[in-house]
Amino acid sequence: MLSNLTNQPSTTFRQIGAGVAFIVIGVFLLVAQNLALEWLGLAILPGLGLIFLTWGLVTRTPGLLIPGGILSGLGVGAIAIDLWGAALSETAQGGIFLLAFAGGWGLITVLTALLGKPMLWPLIPGGIMALISAALFGLTGAQQALEVASRFWPAIFIVIGLGTLLRRRA
Repeated sequence: MLSNLTNQPSTTFRQIGAGVAFIVIGVFLLVAQNLALEWLGLAILPGLGLIFLTWGLVTRTPGLLIPGGILSGLGVGAIAIDLWGAALSETAQGGIFLLAFAGGWGLITVLTALLGKPMLWPLIPGGIMALISAALFGLTGAQQALEVASRFWPAIFIVIGLGTLLRRRA
């Protein structure tokens, strides 16, 4: 059994993880819905994110870290806006929210690397959001990078097409 935990999780272990995760999600949502506590509403997104992150790490399933990172980033952004939003301009609120959301995407890459199954693609949407956040905070270099990207973004399709054709030949 220990070898299953260190290498690949067994089907039974995954089923137990899935069952426990669904029970925790259900209890969390029932409590949030029926107690109508203001702070609990804010805790739903990061709470669900934490459940997916824990589930993914315990079962060593990188795919579960994707919704975990996304929900965690969204949740942290929502909490930050709720806590400090009144003192910030709308532009700064957007910058903070996008920065937290970008952090969630970065978390996916970090945690999958810890599992020995690194995913680098989440750095693309996370990097874009961080760049937009930097532009919202008025960083000149970020604003210039976004201007260049707005002119040349169709090149992404060309690169993807070339990569697909070259991979097919190999």
